[in-house]
Amino acid sequence: MGQVIKSFADGSFLEYDKGSFDEWCVYLTKPYRERRAPRDVEYFGQLKWLAGKYGVKKVYGDYVRVYEMTGKKVEKATLAGISQIAAAYGEDALEADIIFTILYMAMIAEEQKEFTRLGKRIKRLGIYKLLIERKSIYEAANFMRGMGWREIAALCLERGF
Repeated sequence: MGQVIKSFADGSFLEYDKGSFDEWCVYLTKPYRERRAPRDVEYFGQLKWLAGKYGVKKVYGDYVRVYEMTGKKVEKATLAGISQIAAAYGEDALEADIIFTILYMAMIAEEQKEFTRLGKRIKRLGIYKLLIERKSIYEAANFMRGMGWREIAALCLERGF
């Protein structure tokens, strides 16, 4: 078990622990379910569902707010800010809180990677592809595989981040 970063009203919690290559793997544990590391395709699917219900502009805008609050370490104020952002999703607030917190933690993990040149921008590019460019969940989650960092950085710059 790693250190619990955030707990939720339904008993779910998120933590960092050792993964395949570092100590920054995000794990989600839900009540009566096995602890697991959420994959991009899973939370991209949930983001797409939220965007279908609440609008792409709102979901992407809220993601960008989280992105802008993300640094190299977990901040309690940011975790609380994510919960405030998620509260606007009404009956889906819990799900939004979990998804945005997973993204926050995943972006911190990207910022922590040794010798990273892209950091959290790599997540933003995938989400931009998914929500703004309306690519499929699978394509948005996987299109960067095999690309060099310079090519990815250029794609980010073209999109303004």
